[in-house]
Amino acid sequence: MKQLIFALIAGAFAASAAHAEGPYIGLGVASTDYNFKISGGSGVNYGQATNISGDGYKQSLKVFGGFDFTPMFGVEAGYTDLRKAEATYNIGPIPGRATADGKRAYVAGKATAPLNEQFSVFGKLGVGYKKSEFRANTLGYNHDDSTTGLYAGVGVQYNLSKQIGLTLEYERYGKKDEFGAKPDAITVAARYNF
Repeated sequence: MKQLIFALIAGAFAASAAHAEGPYIGLGVASTDYNFKISGGSGVNYGQATNISGDGYKQSLKVFGGFDFTPMFGVEAGYTDLRKAEATYNIGPIPGRATADGKRAYVAGKATAPLNEQFSVFGKLGVGYKKSEFRANTLGYNHDDSTTGLYAGVGVQYNLSKQIGLTLEYERYGKKDEFGAKPDAITVAARYNF
């Protein structure tokens, strides 16, 4: 049993040696769902809006960069400019249109666990910033909001070479807002290690 444990530990260290340390940059596509089901507030009766139909998931460009201090620990920062999403609704017989837009950014610590020379899993924890803009023309409602909160992400990386890797991750930016982009994102990206 001790030999098996030592073999597993030695394998983990050997796999971690194959991963690069130092700076990296990346480019990805973040897919985020939008919420247009507004449930009241700010003195406007949103309950009267019916036939709400929105864009749903939208893909947005994400840029990020980081520094791996060791094969297992590093830091990362990223920015996503969310694409504008639209929805239509009715208030009685009057049609209306709503739009949501926003931006996201984060700074996080990152822990990586190499599985072998090609695959690793990672987790990120840090601070996230999000800005939301919402406009509903018939309701006469314009709302801008920016918040800072907890950011977390988990994912997997596949290394094509020592310099190039592909990642798939789930990200969470704080708590859910009443409207606009939901705090969850699924991101597919490529990164380049210097």
